[in-house]
Amino acid sequence: MAVGFQVQFYWYEIGHGDFLYSFFSTVAYHLEGNQWGSRFPVIMNELYQGNINWEDVDIAIEELNTMKKELQAFTPDKVIWDIKDLSKQSPWGNNISEDITDLSNYFVTSDGEDFMAVFLHALEKAKEVGVDIELVSM
Repeated sequence: MAVGFQVQFYWYEIGHGDFLYSFFSTVAYHLEGNQWGSRFPVIMNELYQGNINWEDVDIAIEELNTMKKELQAFTPDKVIWDIKDLSKQSPWGNNISEDITDLSNYFVTSDGEDFMAVFLHALEKAKEVGVDIELVSM
């Protein structure tokens, strides 16, 4: 099942839902001390539940920038595929591109784009047009 961000009539495809859950799991485990939403409540709680209200977009942008900076400290082998089952591994295992140097650039959309850049672009579009950003499954 494909997931993506919807901002009014703009669509930003992410990829499979498991991939997005891995991003959330990685952030919760490494950056929030396994306390989901404790440091990044807008992204980890509001977006995970389906949307970010446009009034909270500036906070989400700050949270995403902090996530990106802090994930640089972790090597790709530290990715968490499923926080509920730490034994689960990504389908591709350690067979990843040499371009992936840390967890800040580990996540790539199904279109081959940097996930965090796409996410930031969607947040900036939501701010620009003054609408919510929604997480949509298709």
